[in-house]
Amino acid sequence: LKMFGRILKTIGKVGSFLIIFLVFFLLYSSITYFEPESRVVLWQSDKPDTIPFDSTLAALTWNIGYAGLGSNMDFFMDGGGKMRDTRERTTENLTAIEKTLGGEKINDFILLQEVDINSHRSYGINELEEISRTLEYPYSIGINYRVNFVPVPLKNPMGKVQSGIVTFSKFNPKETIRYAYPGAFPWPNRLFNLRRCMVVNRYPTSNGKDFVLVNTHNSAFDNGALKQQEMDFLQEILLSEYYKGNYVVAGGDWNQLPPGAPYAELVVGSSNSSFMLTGIDSSFMPKDWSWVFDPSCPTNRYLNEPYTPGRTNTCILDFFLVSPNVSVQRCQTANMAFKNSDHNPVTLEFRLIGNP
Repeated sequence: LKMFGRILKTIGKVGSFLIIFLVFFLLYSSITYFEPESRVVLWQSDKPDTIPFDSTLAALTWNIGYAGLGSNMDFFMDGGGKMRDTRERTTENLTAIEKTLGGEKINDFILLQEVDINSHRSYGINELEEISRTLEYPYSIGINYRVNFVPVPLKNPMGKVQSGIVTFSKFNPKETIRYAYPGAFPWPNRLFNLRRCMVVNRYPTSNGKDFVLVNTHNSAFDNGALKQQEMDFLQEILLSEYYKGNYVVAGGDWNQLPPGAPYAELVVGSSNSSFMLTGIDSSFMPKDWSWVFDPSCPTNRYLNEPYTPGRTNTCILDFFLVSPNVSVQRCQTANMAFKNSDHNPVTLEFRLIGNP
């Protein structure tokens, strides 16, 4: 009986310690919670570049998956088991991503998502610095993930994360603003999740109107409620700009299907329940706005397993939305076979044509 009592006492002490540790950890995480202002000016210039009216422009969007989600990876949030790849493969992925982007300098604008600047999952590599050295473009970053310690998965925690969405541009904008998306996960999950945002670049054009470029990365692991709040917020800003006579192009990783996209049959009803695929209703924007994507190639693959062509689920999550005064010349997804990221890059060529 005495031995049994000692065991119970030991268990009680351990349990008490764990409870106290958990309370202090949640308190620390709450105090250090990343909560940026709803509107943050990232850049302003008195001498911005003027974009010539009626010129052909090109933009690329790519979620690089922090260079850690190549074709060999699965991911614990998507039904897999891994948290990060090896340092060697992460470095290899980043080098390949830099090479691809360096060969895409025909693009006037490059919109990237999941670019790490100091994260345990990517071995502390400043990916933004590495990519900017290759591109030599001016850029602005909207931080959307800053947590000192993410405690999951328990056996191999993600740890420190600092990451964001980045817009590179050949043209010097007159203004770049980070807009925080509304909504958040319930406490305490919100303490360890992304603070979703969009980065909006504004450029003067030669006909007196502004060109507004939006880089967005919408919520993924929710039931659709957060996405809806984000989309309503985005809609208000885009329509407001267009009604002023401005040109609007929005691109990024929307984490949902665009209206009319194929590949839905491959993922709807999948055994992977971690990511709930939703689609944007065709009536969400006025009919004269265009959802622009390449129907011939998927842009994203599921991470419940390493990539196997013909078996791993794929879909289109990366695309563009353009206002009626923007003429689409071409949209093409580069089929990279998801070798260095779980997303493929998408390029849009377009012209600013004036209000119809």
